[in-house]
Amino acid sequence: MSKIALFSDIHANLPALEAFFADVDARKPDFIYCLGDLVGYNIWPNEVIDEIRKRHIPTIAGNYDFGIGRATDDCGCAYKTEEEKANGAVSISFTNDIIKPAQRSYLRSLPAHIKVEFQLNNDKLNLLLVHGSPRKINEYLFEDRDEKSLLRIMKDADADIMCFGHTHKPYHRILDSGEAGQAHFRHAINIGSVGKPKDGDNRGGYVMLSIDENSSVLDRNSVEVEFIRFAYDFEKAARAVEESILPNAYADNLRKGC
Repeated sequence: MSKIALFSDIHANLPALEAFFADVDARKPDFIYCLGDLVGYNIWPNEVIDEIRKRHIPTIAGNYDFGIGRATDDCGCAYKTEEEKANGAVSISFTNDIIKPAQRSYLRSLPAHIKVEFQLNNDKLNLLLVHGSPRKINEYLFEDRDEKSLLRIMKDADADIMCFGHTHKPYHRILDSGEAGQAHFRHAINIGSVGKPKDGDNRGGYVMLSIDENSSVLDRNSVEVEFIRFAYDFEKAARAVEESILPNAYADNLRKGC
């Protein structure tokens, strides 16, 4: 059996990342992947990048990484109110100001997707890792996405298991795209957020995916998905926001998990 740890959306929250590494190291996964958004909204973008690079973790670009990597003032974020938009402008300006050249260059070099193809006996099982969706780095795939739409996205990308972040709200949906009486189960998995959860739980979150020689698109229960939450010093992360020029609203978000 292969155990694959998947994490995303750290957003410059170094205390959360350090707690994540302590938790995941104890579980001894065989592989580990990062699905992007290393930076933004807190004061440690360089340190977060350095820790991930130190461990040689395969990483894809999030929308925030894409913007900072290109030194733009657009993070590709969908802010709902004028206040959120104004706060977001402060965040991306601050991040652009403190990011170092080598770290910016790393962000610019990150790939958009990672595809892992398993050959299990006579079966093929494709795992696709994206940030938002295969179509767009900042597309939001919420849990209430229409089933036909989600299936179409996965079929077009040839993804049997699709893991993504961006919404910061974890979920797992199993969809049957089979035809003519032949089942074909596909797994859509939002892995949540390490450093900026938005599901009302202020603990960091990630996913452990387990695949063995019997995993198959024909069996809906043959892929194991475990959602893991871990505590971290969110007060340290919140205080760091409050002691910087970043909006205090981001500190409140960390305390409330929203």
